[in-house]
Amino acid sequence: MIENQKIRPAQVIGPLGEPLTLDSLPPPNTTRWVVRRKAEVVAAVNGGLLTVDEACERYGLSLEEFASWQRSIDRSGMPGLRVTRIQHYRDLYERQQRF
Repeated sequence: MIENQKIRPAQVIGPLGEPLTLDSLPPPNTTRWVVRRKAEVVAAVNGGLLTVDEACERYGLSLEEFASWQRSIDRSGMPGLRVTRIQHYRDLYERQQRF
């Protein structure tokens, strides 16, 4: 059935005005999250290129971490992403829970 199929755009407009495709997104093994990469992932989700769940799974993000990126962009634009340290603290907490 057609209504059950997900229609996705081939590309969306990125945070700097450039076209983003699945191939031009940050690689799934990204560990260093600079402002531009975070903004690209948020733009991909907002534009329908990825779902929130796909983005979280692809990049190993928690839903809270991704939501904080979205809130930061909504509130302060790209400069608001500079202070995000949630992943660092999440990893630290997970290490502490193992021991």
